[in-house]
Amino acid sequence: MNKIFKILVSILVAVMLIVIIKPFVDEYNEHKQYDFIVNTIDGKVTKDSFKGKALAVYFGYTFCPDVCPTSLSSLAQALNELPKEKSQEMIGLFISVDPDRDTLKNLKAYSAYFHPNFIGATSTKENIDDITSRYKSYYKKIELKNSAMGYSVSHTSFIYLFDKEGRFRAKVDHFSDPSKIKESLEDILTEVKLSE
Repeated sequence: MNKIFKILVSILVAVMLIVIIKPFVDEYNEHKQYDFIVNTIDGKVTKDSFKGKALAVYFGYTFCPDVCPTSLSSLAQALNELPKEKSQEMIGLFISVDPDRDTLKNLKAYSAYFHPNFIGATSTKENIDDITSRYKSYYKKIELKNSAMGYSVSHTSFIYLFDKEGRFRAKVDHFSDPSKIKESLEDILTEVKLSE
């Protein structure tokens, strides 16, 4: 009887520890998955640099002929449809997967062209490979024969949305209508407001 009691108590303690520790482990794993360090013209930034603001992360490159401009325009349109005070609570981070051509100066101008809340960034190929892998994103340089550009970059096109605490909230496909993106942004901004 005493042996059974000890086993039951051990099992109960183990279950309680799992229930108590699991949220902390999940939060740590999510932070590790989505954290980054990239360079902007104003210096290095991490995901934590944006705490207090909701964040939209997008991977692309400035020479992209269609997908990147469409995605950034859709995100900008969604932001512009929010009340001004709400749109000021959101930052867009455009991370270039083409550090060979995209300079920090060009990234700043390119991002700001779409919306004043957008920031352009990049890093080394090794760091970008690590970040995109953890975000489960993809890109690949495609050589273009007989082209002045030399190469193109094939890439996935998702907008990753984070709340003001830096928690991942949604992954939005670039085919999404700006009104759908706006709904996602409103949900994130409203959710944060309720938890403050």
